[in-house]
Amino acid sequence: MAAPGQAPAAALRAVLKPSGPLPTESLPVRGYDFSGGPDHAALLRSFRTTGFQATSFAQAVDEIHRMIAAKLEPLSEEERARAALGGAAAALGCTIFLGFTSNLVSSGVRETIRYLVQHDMVDVLVTTAGGVEEDLIKCLAPTYIGDFNLRGQDLRQSGINRIGNLLVPNDNYCKFEDWLMPILGQMVDEQETQGARWTPSRMIARLGKEINNPESICYWAQKNNIPVLSPALTDGSLGDMIFFHSYKRPGLVLDIVEDLRLINSQAIFARKTGMIILGGGLVKHHIANANLMRNGADFSVYVNTAQEFDGSDSGARPDEAVSWGKIRMDATPVKVYADASLVFPLLVAETFAQRADAFSSGTAGD
Repeated sequence: MAAPGQAPAAALRAVLKPSGPLPTESLPVRGYDFSGGPDHAALLRSFRTTGFQATSFAQAVDEIHRMIAAKLEPLSEEERARAALGGAAAALGCTIFLGFTSNLVSSGVRETIRYLVQHDMVDVLVTTAGGVEEDLIKCLAPTYIGDFNLRGQDLRQSGINRIGNLLVPNDNYCKFEDWLMPILGQMVDEQETQGARWTPSRMIARLGKEINNPESICYWAQKNNIPVLSPALTDGSLGDMIFFHSYKRPGLVLDIVEDLRLINSQAIFARKTGMIILGGGLVKHHIANANLMRNGADFSVYVNTAQEFDGSDSGARPDEAVSWGKIRMDATPVKVYADASLVFPLLVAETFAQRADAFSSGTAGD
């Protein structure tokens, strides 16, 4: 019992428990002060001490800067020879894998990705079939802003497809079929008469060359010899067109095993590797599994909204990848829980775009 006029001692001890020392890297929380007017660069810098996902954003900026610094480190002759075993077009200190889901290419994030590929800032791309076809289709006809709440039944009757709050007229896919079918015929001809061996990445490079449009990710990828890996290339409109074409001209073969050797070799023979993965599913795991072949990536940034409670790989935090050997035990990986359409352009603005002078000028033409 407490003495009269005194609070209970047990309650005092519980409520007024003394603090121990904070972690040495702890910073005081402070957000951006708009009193001095808007300064967007300063606003982004203030994210470091804002907390929550803003602080994760700042940590992702740091991790990507570490990737870039490692990429720009020169290799010794021995290291260059080793990197060449992986088929690297330019032997640099860090091979950067960029993975992205198709919805991001449907969105305006396409232009951010294209910028990185155009200026040779990343080394290996992994995406889904939609990430390839949406890039090519946008060279033929635009995608439009719509609304998440538009009724599917009404849109279907009007021949309009919805991707979130984006709208794609079905005519776009008809134009894509008209453009693609002759190319598929040429590929079968070259396979039969010249012994051409098609892989998904070679097919994507061919389509990038054929589209011949500097707004395209695939165009710049083939121009800069950046492989685009898509092991599920048939899972989309491209697969639909390949299916229809097989009735007119059967026989096209795509070798996914050769592409598997390609992506794994890019990881195995690199001095260091970095992973930037936007979204989840196939693109996330395909890159991470390639990095298992070298006992883990040195640098990693995930941007997605998935949670881990259901055990999905999409929602898994980087530490789960450490347990599999897909990220190195001494790495400092970052996951930003956010919509990549908001975050990724800002990440690029704070990292690659600030080092643009260290990379290729990205001039169109042969």
